[in-house]
Amino acid sequence: MTQTKSRALPDASVILVCVALIAYCATWFVTPGYFEANADSQQVSLSQYVQSETHTATPLFAEQGNIGLANVLFEGLTSGSKFGATIGVMAFILITGGAFGIIMKTGAINNGVLNLIERTKSVEWLFIPLMFVLFSLGGAIFGMGEEAIAFCIVLLPIMKQLGYNAQVTVLMTYVATQIGFATSWMNPFSIAIAQSIADIPVFSGAELRMVAWLVFTAFGLLFTTRYAKQSRTTNQTNDNDFTLPSLTTADKAVLITFLVGIVWVIWGVMARQYYIPELAAQFFTIGIVSALMVRIFGDQDFNQSARAFTQGAQELLPAALLVAMAKGIVLLLGGSDLNEASTLNTFLFHSASAIAVVPESVAAWGMFVFQSLFNFFVSSGSGQAAITMPLMAPLGDLLSVSRQIVVLTFQLGDGLTNIIIPTSASLIGCLGVVKLDWGEWAKFIWRFQLGLFTLASVFIFVAYFFNYQ
Repeated sequence: MTQTKSRALPDASVILVCVALIAYCATWFVTPGYFEANADSQQVSLSQYVQSETHTATPLFAEQGNIGLANVLFEGLTSGSKFGATIGVMAFILITGGAFGIIMKTGAINNGVLNLIERTKSVEWLFIPLMFVLFSLGGAIFGMGEEAIAFCIVLLPIMKQLGYNAQVTVLMTYVATQIGFATSWMNPFSIAIAQSIADIPVFSGAELRMVAWLVFTAFGLLFTTRYAKQSRTTNQTNDNDFTLPSLTTADKAVLITFLVGIVWVIWGVMARQYYIPELAAQFFTIGIVSALMVRIFGDQDFNQSARAFTQGAQELLPAALLVAMAKGIVLLLGGSDLNEASTLNTFLFHSASAIAVVPESVAAWGMFVFQSLFNFFVSSGSGQAAITMPLMAPLGDLLSVSRQIVVLTFQLGDGLTNIIIPTSASLIGCLGVVKLDWGEWAKFIWRFQLGLFTLASVFIFVAYFFNYQ
């Protein structure tokens, strides 16, 4: 099934190359424009749009450091500064990915979860709620998603032994991670990237997102526990006996390092207003100290940790390149400065003019709908942020929708639809290991998905009317 879907839908990088070709052609036919913003105000309105009198098409190949179609990736790679898109965001992605590569290589997080499963599975009334909240926190704190596949493998026989079916297993693991992912206040692989591209403080607006995490997690937990109770069978099996790994001294040391590090990150953002450079250094430090702990107390040497760092960074290299490619397309269209004549400003003016016929709150909700639909084609959170944020953030400015709300629409639209779209490799992987067909899963989950969509819509309107900044 996964191979069929990959043939049917192009990779995100292929989509961006096609977008770059379209953008290049557009520069030949679309007259650029700009917005005459007041010097003493950051607000920009549609009435300030001015069409340029001159029109110079973008060349196919540019010289002297200018932008052309063939230069789009290099210019995107080298744009920005260490404090934001693009080069700073790319460095942040690679360093943070490498740091988490070290942490995951130690196996401490996996062993910690498995031991918690072992300790709580006998307390059946606590088992499912505790696991659901734990996996939701995993999605919220470090973007847990693909890891749910491994836990589905481990938990399926335990769930069968307790009388629960495959749907409960997926709900308790993968669905919980995506709820946490969609409402995260500090996920470095989605919200940090989106807020950086949108040029707002990283991890800002955490209060509303924490409330959203509590509400959505409670909603998901209620659905899961009710369904688990209704579907539970009495013919429990006991033919899946296996031994779970013990929690070693190295595991404990790495887990303590990770928890202390997360507290340090939260303190840095709230008390010291840390941004991309400091956050990258913090996660790098957490990875290095974790490598030191597992070297002292375990059997993972520094060479293994170094390879884990490289592999972790390598796994996120496609996301970093997507950020660069997306920025290159923006440059191809003339840049994102509203005060400078560009093809992008012309697109923004006509798009905003078409949307402006509806109330601003409905426009904000429409962004959420767009992000939900777009996730079908680009299910990567960092990839979707890289592609959509450069356009949606300034569009929000023109529609009087704050950039914080624009990021929230991306976050909810991207994360929640991962629960049902067949283009999510993590979902298909989880369904595969529990031997559940996607069609059967979609038939089961669509009502819950509709409930999540409704709840997310409510949060979008609440955020707008309370002027979420």
